[in-house]
Amino acid sequence: MLGMFGAVRLWGRWSKMGAVVALALLAADQAHKYWMLGPFDIAARGRVALTPFLDLVMVWNRGISYGLFQQDSQAGRWILIAVTLFALAALVLWLAATSARMTALAFGLVIGGAMSNMIDRLVHGAVADFFLFHIWGYEWYVFNLADAGIVAGVGWLLYDSLFNRHKSAANGP
Repeated sequence: MLGMFGAVRLWGRWSKMGAVVALALLAADQAHKYWMLGPFDIAARGRVALTPFLDLVMVWNRGISYGLFQQDSQAGRWILIAVTLFALAALVLWLAATSARMTALAFGLVIGGAMSNMIDRLVHGAVADFFLFHIWGYEWYVFNLADAGIVAGVGWLLYDSLFNRHKSAANGP
């Protein structure tokens, strides 16, 4: 496939590993959501304390990360799904171009998390979130396993771009 700037690769050296990581996170997150919404029935239980700083709760997130851009309309829901599909396409291309195993793992986490949250949006109209960190009366946002994977993946990509890329560039090809 030729793009505007030459050949576009859809599959690279580390694409398989990234795809396996993405599918593993997607499966784990969807299984956890199935358990929480079904057999565990978190909605009926209300807030469940796990530790002094972590509770299980039921929150439907109709926005994106940290509850930003809340969408209550069908049009808004479909716009978020379209944006996710566009981001996924870009991430797959980026994964195909990566030459580092850890970077592929990070892309896999971001892709798997985005896919799982998109499935929630398609099936439920919103993303199911369950984990609530809190301490000294302060509560952070509520998240799910997919969100944790996305944050870990983005964190690694940021670290990699700030601290690893310039080292390899300084050492030459």
